[in-house]
Amino acid sequence: MKQRSVLVVLFDDIQSLDVTGPMEVFAGASRFPEVSYELRTASLDGAPVRSSCGLTLVPDCGLADAPAPHTLLVPGGGGTRTPDPALVDWLRDHGPLPERLVSVCSGALLLAAAGLLDGHRATTHWNVTDRLARDHPAVDVDPEPIFVRDGRISTSAGVTTGIDLALALVEEDHGRDVALTIARHLVVFLRRPGSQSQFSAQLSAQTARREPLREVQHWITEHPGADLGVEALAARARLSPRHFARAFRTETGTTPGRYVDRVRLEHARRLLEDTTDGVAGIARNSGYGTPEAMRRAFVKALGTAPAEYRRRFGPRPADRPAGPGRP
Repeated sequence: MKQRSVLVVLFDDIQSLDVTGPMEVFAGASRFPEVSYELRTASLDGAPVRSSCGLTLVPDCGLADAPAPHTLLVPGGGGTRTPDPALVDWLRDHGPLPERLVSVCSGALLLAAAGLLDGHRATTHWNVTDRLARDHPAVDVDPEPIFVRDGRISTSAGVTTGIDLALALVEEDHGRDVALTIARHLVVFLRRPGSQSQFSAQLSAQTARREPLREVQHWITEHPGADLGVEALAARARLSPRHFARAFRTETGTTPGRYVDRVRLEHARRLLEDTTDGVAGIARNSGYGTPEAMRRAFVKALGTAPAEYRRRFGPRPADRPAGPGRP
């Protein structure tokens, strides 16, 4: 059995969930007899740190005394805004050594400050992607995915996406069954792929202020297979098509067409992940009409066809719900 060590860097004003989320995943994996992750935490001087929510975290040791890990994990939090230069220097010296270098949330800012992300594709919390791109032009910043893996370097978006990334790492190390068991224990999704956007349609768009527009937003989400053209939606809101389109964009920050596209993609993706329905039926239920139209939408948004998406993230035989003729 190969033991993999994970060292988590601690600093003041850290986001505690960036630390505990991934650590719970690795600790959960270690409950399997064939799996072993040695978890350590370390701060610059070995002293306790205070998280952004007021929780005090006591490290195992100082960074100078920490053995070289297999995986070095750098969380985010307010402490990444004006980091201790000594921490950046330590990362610059020690970041190139581990087999895997991982950041959660704004921890990417620390890796970038140490020059470790230069020439690499990376992501971070949506609130600091602009800063990462502006301050570190040598980094290929992708603001959309919940996590990005580029060689030995992995970066994730905000807070809970550290759990998604940790599950992906465990799946790489020990297989899907182990990762799936941990995901079930934590009551989270295993199949949330890194390419998934940081925002759902409902989160990425603002909620309209006016009740008729809010009702239309909810109706779109609940009826992705319906006629969702501007004229049909405008009639539902009791507005002219021109007035509706202008008001919808003003109040939600996106056009009706883009909002509908994202809702339909999310609906189709969930059906591919969680059911064994045929692709043609999913295309109809999601409003695409034909499998080819859905395939084009998936390739454009996710870079993969529906069949490949289901192969990677869909239910395995043991996961499939019982149905007619199935025990």
